[in-house]
Amino acid sequence: MNILAVDTAGKTASVALMRDGRLLYEVYLDGGLTHSETLLPMIDTCLKLCGMTCADIDLYGVNAGPGSFTGLRIGLAAIKGLALPKQVLCAPVSTLEALAACHTGAGTVLCALDARRGQVYSAAFDLETHARLLDDDARSAASLQDFVKSCKKPLFFVGDGAYLCYNIYSEAEGVLPMPPALRGGHAVGVALAAQRMAQEGLAVPPAALLPDYHRLSQAERERAERLAAAQTETSE
Repeated sequence: MNILAVDTAGKTASVALMRDGRLLYEVYLDGGLTHSETLLPMIDTCLKLCGMTCADIDLYGVNAGPGSFTGLRIGLAAIKGLALPKQVLCAPVSTLEALAACHTGAGTVLCALDARRGQVYSAAFDLETHARLLDDDARSAASLQDFVKSCKKPLFFVGDGAYLCYNIYSEAEGVLPMPPALRGGHAVGVALAAQRMAQEGLAVPPAALLPDYHRLSQAERERAERLAAAQTETSE
């Protein structure tokens, strides 16, 4: 099975091509350009260097969320456009699960994305059993204290929100350092998670690809606040 996967959930962009569990190609870019500028050229280069076209792809993998709203939409739109002509199945992957898929060992990984407003999108996984220990959700980094204290295995943080967790928990017992260069999201993690989803029958037609933001956008939050304020004034 040929799997083309992209990661556009954060500031970095990544594209990977995997065949039957073997990584044929991966590129990771943190050059400051927008995903709308870089993603399609990266995919085009990937396919050309591997001697393939979209006709050779059996499954597409893409972040569905959480992450940057704009980044997620760009990745989903690109993959949907590539998959639609031949109705190739797609795997809408959890960004946090894809982060965890890039790491192995006998410890625990807590995946955190900077959600702003003092929060991180976070989830935790046991690397040895692949069991999920925390569901994907938006939380304050400080609210993870009980989980960090109760963690029985060595724990490290990854994702662009890892620094927020290390700022609080770097001295906690059992917490291991992770170099910043190794914390980012990679498309091979998306490919591995997509492969698992396909095996479990969770891949979907391209038209069914939808984002999973895990919270309202800023515009939606501001609108809800205005409506609540207006309702309060009316009731008074």
